[in-house]
Amino acid sequence: MFIHPSAEVEADVTIGENSKVWHLCHIRRGAQIGSDCVIGRGVFVDAGVQIGNRVKIQNYVSVFHGVTIEDGVFVGPHVCFTNDMFPRAVNPDMSLKAADDWVLSETRIKAGAALGANSTIVCGITIGNWAMVGSGSVVTKDVPDHALVVGNPAHVIGYVTASGKRVETQEEAIKG
Repeated sequence: MFIHPSAEVEADVTIGENSKVWHLCHIRRGAQIGSDCVIGRGVFVDAGVQIGNRVKIQNYVSVFHGVTIEDGVFVGPHVCFTNDMFPRAVNPDMSLKAADDWVLSETRIKAGAALGANSTIVCGITIGNWAMVGSGSVVTKDVPDHALVVGNPAHVIGYVTASGKRVETQEEAIKG
């Protein structure tokens, strides 16, 4: 395991064997990062987040509480995760919102998926196994296994094999 001296790793964090945490990262308490991961420059991993094995998270990604990333996922630079469907700084009476004044919406990125640079992943969804999200896309609903999605809102334009080859049907993608 390698942790750059400029990274801040809080108490009760688990980081697996051969993982690398690079410059200016902040890993919050209780986060779990698997083995053989690469956590790029400026990445923020929130409290309690679970990241699988062999995950690559590129520069300047914030993985907020409620996001789970399974094994073998690629997260491109500047990917944006959310975790609140109704974000507000204050309540209707203008009092500052406290921790109990919002509802966490969980997000799951399943094994082998790839999230392109600058994509936005709206909370409360699941991105399927080996799915691929095009750069700059805004994902607002679940993405099926092996689906290739692009756009705002993201929509399925085809399917990809585990190696990333584009094919016409999900059945072809699964067969690889």
